[in-house]
Amino acid sequence: MAATKSQGRSFTLFLVGLTAAAVGTAYLSEGAGKVALLIGLLIVAASFWQFSKIKSLEGAIALGSQPAGLKLAGVAVVLLGWFVVLGGLVATSNVGGRLFASILGLAISLVGVLYILPTAASKNAIWKV
Repeated sequence: MAATKSQGRSFTLFLVGLTAAAVGTAYLSEGAGKVALLIGLLIVAASFWQFSKIKSLEGAIALGSQPAGLKLAGVAVVLLGWFVVLGGLVATSNVGGRLFASILGLAISLVGVLYILPTAASKNAIWKV
């Protein structure tokens, strides 16, 4: 979850504030709900302040940008898979045909998600710096 103790404290404070704000929103019509919402929002703001304070202590970031063409190709392959699924649903009313089109479209989408997009994301990954 957190790499350092201060990040963990800030994240815990954020979760507590978010929970209190959600409770306050649920009981907004009552007086205690408004108080809980206000306290929750103040705690969330305090956690954001702590997060911004420790931002400068983080390590180096990746210098190179990820290849945009490869990312766009991955997204295009994923969308192509979903268009195959939708086209198969429109093209035939036969259950077997729809099943085949759905499996083919899912396989095409998985190629984009599991092979092309991770390749694009790891070209200039932070652990390679």
